[in-house]
Formats: sequence, C-alpha cells, structure tokens
Amino acid sequence: MNTSALGVQEEASPAPLVDLCLTYVSQNLECFCVKRPDGSLCFREAVLFPQELTDQLLTKMATEGLLNDSTVGVFRNCDYLRLRRACIRTARISAEAFQKALCPHRLLELDAARVNADLTIPDILRGLATNKYCQESLQRLVLTGLTISFLEEPIWCRFRSLQGLRSLSLANVDFYDSGLIDVCSLPRLESLDLSNTSVTNLSPLLGLKERLRSLTLHQLKRLEMSTAQLLGVIGQLDVLQHLDISDDKQFTSDVARQLLGQPGILPALVSLDVSGRKQVTDAAVKAFVEERPGMTFLGLLATDAGFSDFLSGEGTLKVTGEANETQICEALRRYSEREGFVREALFHLFSLTHVMEKPRPDILKLVVLGMKNHPATLNVQLAASACVFNLTKQDLAAGMPVRLLSTVTQLLLEAMRTFPNHQQLQKNCLLSLCSDRILQEVPFHRFEAAKLVMQWLCNHEDQNMQRMAVAIISILAAKVPLSINLFVFYHELNFCCFAPQQLLHIVRQKATQGVVDATLKFTLSALWNLTDESPTTCRHFIENQGLDLFIKVLESFPTESSIQQKVLGLLNNIAEVGELHGELMVQSFLDHINKLLLSQEVEVSYFAAGILAHLTSRGEEAWTLSSNLRSSLLEQLHAVIMKWPPPDCEMVAYRSFNPFFPLLECFHTPGVQLWAAWAMQHVCSKNASRYCSMLLEEGGLQQLELVHTHPQTHKDVKLLAESILESLQRHRARTGQAAQTSRRSLPQ
Repeated sequence: MNTSALGVQEEASPAPLVDLCLTYVSQNLECFCVKRPDGSLCFREAVLFPQELTDQLLTKMATEGLLNDSTVGVFRNCDYLRLRRACIRTARISAEAFQKALCPHRLLELDAARVNADLTIPDILRGLATNKYCQESLQRLVLTGLTISFLEEPIWCRFRSLQGLRSLSLANVDFYDSGLIDVCSLPRLESLDLSNTSVTNLSPLLGLKERLRSLTLHQLKRLEMSTAQLLGVIGQLDVLQHLDISDDKQFTSDVARQLLGQPGILPALVSLDVSGRKQVTDAAVKAFVEERPGMTFLGLLATDAGFSDFLSGEGTLKVTGEANETQICEALRRYSEREGFVREALFHLFSLTHVMEKPRPDILKLVVLGMKNHPATLNVQLAASACVFNLTKQDLAAGMPVRLLSTVTQLLLEAMRTFPNHQQLQKNCLLSLCSDRILQEVPFHRFEAAKLVMQWLCNHEDQNMQRMAVAIISILAAKVPLSINLFVFYHELNFCCFAPQQLLHIVRQKATQGVVDATLKFTLSALWNLTDESPTTCRHFIENQGLDLFIKVLESFPTESSIQQKVLGLLNNIAEVGELHGELMVQSFLDHINKLLLSQEVEVSYFAAGILAHLTSRGEEAWTLSSNLRSSLLEQLHAVIMKWPPPDCEMVAYRSFNPFFPLLECFHTPGVQLWAAWAMQHVCSKNASRYCSMLLEEGGLQQLELVHTHPQTHKDVKLLAESILESLQRHRARTGQAAQTSRRSLPQ
C-alpha cells in the first residue's frame, strides 16, 4: 500500500476509543472532581488509571489547552495516577502547581516545551531536585523555549543533580557557556540540543566525546568559533551518530562544505543535517555518504544539493530537500517546529499541489502540522493556506476524510482571526472555505466562520471574492443555530454594524444594474437564511429599507423565478413576525403578492401564499385593511393551494416547524391552516428522515391529532393532516422514535 493510501486509511478511520474517552474526561474533568481549598481539582472517588493512560491523559490535557493550576491537581495522587512520561507542552501552570502535581512522580521523561513564562527552568530544576528518585530516573528533559533567570540562586540553574539524564533539549533558551559546562558534566548524557541558544564556545562538549550520540546545533546565533575550531571539536566526537548543523537563517558559513570534504571525520555518523547551508553540492554529499554506507538521513533543504537520483529520498536514505515530493514531505515532517524551514518547504509544495489530481490526505496532514505549530507566523500561514486550497479544491475535497477537513478548517479560521488585514491570506482562506463538502458536511465552528467572513465582506469590495463570501454566508447562515444571530451579534458588540447594510447594498447594486448573477443569488439566500426565525434580524431588515428594496427586486426581475423565490422566502420570514405585520399591511404590496399567488410557478405561488397566510392568521381584529379584502384573500388562498400539483423535489428547507403551529390553530380560517398543512406534508413526504423526526421532537404529533379530530377542521385540511400522521406513523415504525411531549400549550 502506498503512502497516499495509508494516509487515506489512517485519517478516514474513526478516532481510537481510548482517545475519545480521554478527550471526554479531559473536557469534562469538573464533572468527576471536587475542588480542594486551593482551587485545584481532585477526583471525587479513588480512580486507578493504568500508568500509560495517565501519561496519555496528561498529554491530552496539555495539547488541548486544558492543563492549568486547577486541572493539573488531579495528578497529585501518585498512588492512583502514576506518571512516567509527562508532557506539559504549552501549558499554563505555576511553579507551585508544577511542584505539587508532577514532581512527586518517578518520571522517566518530562517535556515542558514552551510552557508559560511563570514556570522557568530554575523552577523546574528546583522542583525535580525535591524528588531523589527523579534525580536518578529522569532520562529525557525537554525545555525548549523556556526562560532561565540568573537572579535566583545559581544552584537551581545547574543540571548536575540530574545524574540519570540521557537526553536534554535547550532549544530556543537563553542559555550560555556557563550552563553548558554544567550540562557537559552529566555522566550519562547522550543527546543534546543547543539550537538557537547563546552559547559561544562548544569546547565543553569534549567532556562528552565518549558517549555523545546526538548533537543538534541548529542556528547557533552567537557562536564565536572559527570553522576550523568548530570542526576541531566536532571531529573528536567519535561515537556521534546524529549531527544537525542546519541554519534556517542562512548565515554565511562554509562549515558544511568543509565538514563534507574532511575524510574520516565522524565515522559512526548515520544522520547529518546541513539544511540552509549553501555551498553544498551533490558530489560532496555523495562522496560523504559512500564513505559511510550506514547513513539513513540527510538534511539538504535550502541548499544547492539533493537533485541527483542518488539523493531522491525514495530508498532507505531519507532526504529533506526541494527536488521532489518525497523530499518536501520529509522536510515538513522533520522540521515542523522550525518556522523558516516549514515556510521553505510549503513554498515548494505549493508548486507541486497545482497539478495534483488525486486526494492526498497524507500531504494535507503535514500542512496541518505546520499550521498548528506556527499560528502567528504570517509567511507560514500564507503558504499553508495556499496549499490547503490546492489540496481541497473541486473534487479533491470529496476524497478527504471529514476529521482531517474539520481540523484544517478550524486552522483556516484561526489564521483569518490572527491576520484580519492581510488580503491575500484572507482570500486563500475564503477560497478553501468555499467548498460544498466543507460547508455542508464538515463539523467546525460555523458561527465563528460566519462572523469572520461577514467581517471580510464589510471591509472589501473585490467582486470575485464578494461572490464567494456571500456564498459562504448563505450556507453558513442556514446552519448556525437559531439561538444565535449574526446581525444581533454585530449590533450588540458594535463590531460590524454595517453587516445588514452591506448585504442589502449588494442587492441594491444588482437591482439598479439589472444584473442577475451568482453574487445576487447568494446574497438573497444569505439574507433569507439570516432572517429565518429571527425577529430581531427581521426588524433590522425593515429598518434598513429592505422591504422597499425587495419590492423593487420583484418588479425588476418579473421572469426570474429563482430570484422571486428567494425574495418571497425572506418576506415569509418577515411575515412570521407579528409585530412587523403593520409594515406589510400596504395595499400596493398586498396587490403585488396577490398577483404572484396566481403564478404558474408553484414555488413562487407557494411563498406568496405563505405571506398571505401569516398576515391573515391573527384574526380580523388585527387586520388593518378592509375585512372584505381579507376574506377575498383567504378564499383565493384556499382555491390556489388546492390546484398545486405535488412538486417533483423538495423545494424548501426548514430548521423548525414552530412557525407553522400557530397557523394550524386558525380553525376559522381554513385557507391559513391549509397552507401550513400543505407545507408540512410536502417536506415530510420528500425528506421523511429529517422532517418526521423534527416534527415528532417538536410536539407536532399532538398538534396534528388535534387538527384531525377538531369538529371545525375543513375537510381539505383534515385530509392533509391525515396524510402527515400516516407519514409519522411509518417513520416511527421504521426508526422506533417516540413522540415527544409538545413544548407548546395545546389549544383548549
């Protein structure tokens, strides 16, 4: 099975049950715990976790941003939750919480990379020193990106107490020569990472020459040794198997060239990384490898080497570079935490993804890794978002696993939030989001996405991007929960108060120009969905002269049935709001709607009938025009509905049946009841799995039974009610779904 197939299989598989359980526990920890007086959590009952699961729980909490002074308290009980390999990467915990919760454990490994500034390296060393077992048992310590304060007692800045330490990472730490002398006295140290530290002299490494097997010196920014002096030290490390002297800042140095040309140096080496070092040639690399047949890895990204078949990376010798897909993917995998190399690799990957014809979840997963690790680096996010679009455009998205698409969509939203004013990045993200597969099937925070897209729309008028933005909003608006409303959100926070005006402005432009295009259709759909069961949004629409504008649209495009359907659909939403009926009680408006009621297009007639049904449902006392007009409209409404042929397909989608229930209670106006019953019967017959379930959950069964048995129910309404009840009965028999108690009070 090739790499691509393996990637599809891995990402398409459900998440492991253990992972799902740990996610649930970590996200709902307070449900299982009580609080100590200091605010930290403690399991309510004694819970004995297997040691490996304890490690996994801690890692899960750290990676999902859930580890803090309160939640880390569950690990204080070493008898029930025993840690061996502790990962607290990027966590926000204090020195006190760290010492109480983690230091009592007999740790083999501790990964504290990039924890918050409140927990310093001296804090960690001080805490570990309180446990005599840790001094011997701790074998691996990762302190990448931490701070180190020399204002504290010097003894706490020393590592020599950790006598069992075999691997130490101090990458991106303000670490100096004095500390290196201390580190090089450790009796068992075999692996050392000094990347991007302030070390100026590497001579202390000679104290490790008989046991140092891995040395990482990526981007040593303050090194004061000459090339000859540096190679003089490195050359004595005879047991060294891995050497990394890469530099993503591409400082001028010929250390790589001279190293490759020095015969017999580092005879045990199996892995060498010189990425970013110029003056490296294929010929020199080949000669170096042939002298060491056991080589398994070469880092050649951003060098002049890696273009010969010998260095393709396809065999047992893995290579990072830019010559082919294999090298680029290896670079993204190995350099995921080095932003310069991630950017370089993504730049070359973008060229390759232009011509990809098959889904490549394995590659998309590597892009995701770079985006996750460098959320605030513009160049990484810019290149990554461009690659995401190429990897998910058109039919490629259909072949991507939903779980992977969900992750990448959330990362695109994070990039939009982080760089709101960078136009190209915003375009890249919008291009990726404008995918039916992503918008319709992939789980992500749709409300947040709609806010970000609306924000972009309010600040830009690029015609092509405008079309995509309103297309995205039109789909997202239909999927945002009814309890949340975009316009209300903007209005209350004074964040984007021109959002309604912006959408209406687009409609006004198109109506004035007499243009029917995708942008107009998407904008009308967006407004239709945004006003669905949202009285406040409907009021905003009226306040922004939306009604006059939409009447103009109806008049401007009398033969465009798709435009008329969307306009009438929104006006249906307005008509559902009783307090806005007065705005619609205009003779000229009702005459226009009455004319559309007689349309030969069932969809147009249906929506026109809905408006009239809502306006006449409140009783004669609420009708502000003549009662004769109301009676005439009701009679015509009934006659028209009875002539509608059953549509071939589902012509409308509803998020709730709640607006229909008051109409079913209008026993004195059968035309109103008839429209509601016809609408319910239509969607239940076309999409029973969705709408029958919805109707049962919302208490519609009781409503329909009442209509069916009520002595005043018109026979035409009764027949439709009977048809819906039969659909519900078949659905319940098929699914076993029980009827819910109505949340609405039934009429007496």
